[in-house]
Amino acid sequence: MVKGKSADTFAPFGPFLATPDEIPDTSRLGMWLKVNGVFRQFSSTSEMIFDVPTLGSYVSQFMTVLAGDIISTGTPAGVGLGMSPPQYLRAGDVVELGIDQLGESRQSVVAWQPATAETMSSRSAK
Repeated sequence: MVKGKSADTFAPFGPFLATPDEIPDTSRLGMWLKVNGVFRQFSSTSEMIFDVPTLGSYVSQFMTVLAGDIISTGTPAGVGLGMSPPQYLRAGDVVELGIDQLGESRQSVVAWQPATAETMSSRSAK
């Protein structure tokens, strides 16, 4: 799962991250995702195979986890690959998602552009 969530621009976060004192109970947070206004995913953290504390505990056994680190997990049913026929995102699609108590996010899909010498030099300058 990590490869599919790790390319440049693939992991927008926000509108903010919350600490355990802000959301002490993560066991029943509703999660949803829409593509072009149509619900594709609708679930809850209560439906996750492993709860958030278990995931944090497991990952911390083989890597250092610091405040602010992100642990990417799986995803609820409804991904385009699992549809018949498969439905993948295309340039111009609008993806909206939300998690109760954390907020909502909206992104527009843009077409991939191959890297050029100019874009590579601007990236290295950052």
